[in-house]
Amino acid sequence: MPPEEPEPRERSGAHHARRPRTGTEPRTARSPLRLRMLLNAVFLPVFVVATVLFALWAAHSSPSGVPGPAPLTCLAVVCGVLALVAAVDGVVVRRRMRQERDRRPS
Repeated sequence: MPPEEPEPRERSGAHHARRPRTGTEPRTARSPLRLRMLLNAVFLPVFVVATVLFALWAAHSSPSGVPGPAPLTCLAVVCGVLALVAAVDGVVVRRRMRQERDRRPS
């Protein structure tokens, strides 16, 4: 008895409400820009404040203290990088929102 071939994905129910892939999804993919702006507005200040607090804590901690200056400096750097990523993402989202607004017919 030969094995049955699987049903094509179009008819298997996996894509019942979706359009078939065209191969252009990465270029035309859309993300929820307002949600990204909200997350950016919340987490950018959090990461900036955390960076400053960890840096100050690291500067005022003694080398024999727990936690020492090295882990605190590492946390400050990680928070600083995350703040930078959030800032860049905010710029990208604002630019995309402006482009969408300018493309709408008047």
